[in-house]
Amino acid sequence: MALKGNLQDFSTTQLLNLINLARKTGTLAIDAREAQARLCFKEGKLTYATSNEQGDPLAVVLHRAGKITKEQAHTIQSKASAKSDKELGALLINAGYVSQADIAQSVRTYILNNVYPLFTWPEGTFRFESNVLPFENRITIPIDLESIIMEGSRRLKEWERLQDELPDLDIALKFADRPGVQLRNINLSVEEWRAVSFINPRNTIRQIAQFNNLSDFQIRKIVYGLLQAGLVELVQPEGTRKAAPSEASGETPMTMRRPAVKRGVVERLINFFQK
Repeated sequence: MALKGNLQDFSTTQLLNLINLARKTGTLAIDAREAQARLCFKEGKLTYATSNEQGDPLAVVLHRAGKITKEQAHTIQSKASAKSDKELGALLINAGYVSQADIAQSVRTYILNNVYPLFTWPEGTFRFESNVLPFENRITIPIDLESIIMEGSRRLKEWERLQDELPDLDIALKFADRPGVQLRNINLSVEEWRAVSFINPRNTIRQIAQFNNLSDFQIRKIVYGLLQAGLVELVQPEGTRKAAPSEASGETPMTMRRPAVKRGVVERLINFFQK
């Protein structure tokens, strides 16, 4: 029998703690508004995580990790669509495209990138299916939950701080007239440089994030760093009038608060995972 619940009653952190302590095997599905996640566990270790129903093919995972080019990923997918990721990985290693370490590191990064955002989800529904392990055609990597929970909790605190510092993503940026430091002296990642290249009073922070496939957490972290360095300033988007929260969405903006835990829900979850 599957266990169902709500993140407002039981958070992602608490779910992972129980799965870890009970050494559970199965799949946890979490669904929120326009997002979803599927996490697989074997004897209390996370083995796979994805943000869609099928999981991304190995070629896509390797491309995102910078191990192969976009053209290579497209060619590999079109020529080896019938092969499992394990078979494809062996072919890529034998052909000299990537190493076994490249694949393991890329898949691990893919898994973690799909898990960490869940710690900041304040609401959504979850369903845990015991002994159900889909994604058999994908490569899995066992990862200890203790380290994931610690890092996820740290990111949650950082997320809450960044939300306080930069609550509005529908604001634009412009380069400071007299920056406190020279941009060329700042060490930025490729991801950060891409975001910087879109800084313009016509582009909102949200639009920059969407175009570069960055999460709200990632774009807030980048913008906050640029603001602290004195390189950019917040400005009203050109040609627009800033709408009040009630005008934009019809409701007050959602804030990050730790969910209030109901005693009955907690007891039911603990009993389930102790079986």
